[in-house]
Amino acid sequence: MAVSVLVAATAPAAATTPDPLAPYLTQKVSWGACPFKQRDQSPSAQCARITAPRDWAAPAAGPELQVAISRVTATGDRRGAILLNPGGPGGQGTSLAGALAGLEPSVREHYDFVGMDPRGTGQEGGTDPGFVCRVPLGRLPADDGLDARDRSAGSIALHQRTPRVLAEACQSDALAPYITTWQTAHDMDLIRALLGDEKLNYLGYSYGTWLGAKYASLFPEHAGRIVLDSSVDFEGRLQAAFEAFPKIDQRQFDRVYAPWLARRFPDQLGKTAAEVRAKWERLRAFFKGKGVPPDVFDHIFVGNGSGRQWLAGALVLTKGAAALDGTAKPPPAALKDDLDRVSRAVFGRPTEKLTAADVAAAAPELRRTQELRRTQELEPDYADVPGTRFAVACGDQPARAATWYKLLSDLQGPAYPLFGWAYGLSEPCGFWSDLPRHELPELPVRAAKNVLVVQGEFDPQTGYEQAETAARAAGVPMISVADSPFHGQYAVGGNSCVDDLVNTFFLGTTRPAATVCPGVPLPGENKVFPVEGPAGEPTAPSEPAPRDAHSPTRQRLQDTISSVNRGD
Repeated sequence: MAVSVLVAATAPAAATTPDPLAPYLTQKVSWGACPFKQRDQSPSAQCARITAPRDWAAPAAGPELQVAISRVTATGDRRGAILLNPGGPGGQGTSLAGALAGLEPSVREHYDFVGMDPRGTGQEGGTDPGFVCRVPLGRLPADDGLDARDRSAGSIALHQRTPRVLAEACQSDALAPYITTWQTAHDMDLIRALLGDEKLNYLGYSYGTWLGAKYASLFPEHAGRIVLDSSVDFEGRLQAAFEAFPKIDQRQFDRVYAPWLARRFPDQLGKTAAEVRAKWERLRAFFKGKGVPPDVFDHIFVGNGSGRQWLAGALVLTKGAAALDGTAKPPPAALKDDLDRVSRAVFGRPTEKLTAADVAAAAPELRRTQELRRTQELEPDYADVPGTRFAVACGDQPARAATWYKLLSDLQGPAYPLFGWAYGLSEPCGFWSDLPRHELPELPVRAAKNVLVVQGEFDPQTGYEQAETAARAAGVPMISVADSPFHGQYAVGGNSCVDDLVNTFFLGTTRPAATVCPGVPLPGENKVFPVEGPAGEPTAPSEPAPRDAHSPTRQRLQDTISSVNRGD
């Protein structure tokens, strides 16, 4: 059962029993400078750290935690605050406040934008690393040539070793049971109370949709306007979102990414999607010969949910093709500047100087793994691994066994070879033995009336069907974006149809009806190439007006949202 922060603050306490929540509800929030760098001319945010109990079910027991928050205040008549979350689990959200406030000034006129680095994530730009798992490096397999398509017993055992070690390392930490959605939702209600608001409005992307829906389920009396963008099935199982990665990644690659590559790079990669897929297989083998494990190569194209990731993948393939069969060509004029920007950012050199050898050397960094890092030169045998993703995804609900995930790999591999073979062998939740301490309820009707879902048709990180299933089960409308292959739509996708509808929801008196918005052109293109998919035809009355879809701020935010939700 949720602990109602407001009720606990106002209910009379027994004369001899102090209210255990009083120290948290009466704390002074000291706003000051933020430790992260303010970027892109966005409005400057103020930051603070608030104190919360480690366990909201027993607030007087155990040590306390600190949660970092940020704020960009409303410029006009304030109606409340919008709390922001980029997803993950494990994404830090304090830098979102300034960026999103700058992108949506009409909403900022009436709302504070409030970011949060959820419990377990530390503080963005600060020295607090948050919840980390001490992983013994000696127990991990060498990543030499691992290929999940190898179904030998030895290969499968090697693949399963890393998730087992991760799960055991994370569960051995006493903090793990308290890094959950249930606990974070109570932190959110504390933020609402400290802001002095009766209602908490919310914008969450990806896993942030699960978090926002569960906040509204636990605290329906305090749930304001809730926007869930790029949604999981918040009425079902959170882990199902990760289990669907192979299917939705393959769909995006086959139907949207490969055709785009064929249109943009026909002389190097092939003039049809089938030719591109064949060239991709050849390049997989080519880079294996250059020391890039096949699993690493595959993972470059997993969770391919932002323009930057698309362009990085294009550089990998075109530079590989140039070395493989001498098809070096100048980049398309419409993509030249963007490719060069990504090449410098990802590989550290301009496009014209980038080689296949450079790509092979950097390939492990393109695979956003569990970020195994040596913590100190004096302790080379251990690595600190950010643990919030595992604690939340595996601890929110009962986990399935590693044998179940092995069978999932057997089933998904032949159908979705891009990630189907590897995913089921790499999931730490298969080795998670701790049971959840709290139940997460479904969305009640009184909260559902304040919820709006937004979803891209070919999102490779939260599948369209997941969002649609949740919206139907909860009885809430969904804004779909036809032909969109990216992760994160509102404010970051440059689609005026989406932005106008969501802004109307935040600023108006009525909630928009279900709508299918037209998509916007893909990188380097000036028109949309329609693809048959689950969203159907657009129902919005007109094409979206240009909203500078490729502005630096939008690009950076969409890449941030995508990168923290790639399923690792």
